[in-house]
Amino acid sequence: MNPATTKMSSRGQVVIPEEIRKRLGLDAGTRFVVIGEGDVVILKIINSPSMDQFDGLVSKARKQAKDAGLRESDVAEAVRKVKGRS
Repeated sequence: MNPATTKMSSRGQVVIPEEIRKRLGLDAGTRFVVIGEGDVVILKIINSPSMDQFDGLVSKARKQAKDAGLRESDVAEAVRKVKGRS
């Protein structure tokens, strides 16, 4: 893997070199999280979880809520409070 260089336009746009776009399967509209610290900028591709992964996350959250003693009514009440309907 050879390093590539690019530059930022006056509008703040940065071109990701074609070889890297192809290798990573990046298309127009790909979304990124951008992190900057010191002289380092990191672009992290945002991937939506698959339905199986999402179901696993929901199951894990439900188990943690149950283990913490939360009930569905507790969650509904918290949502009402956040929405300002208490």
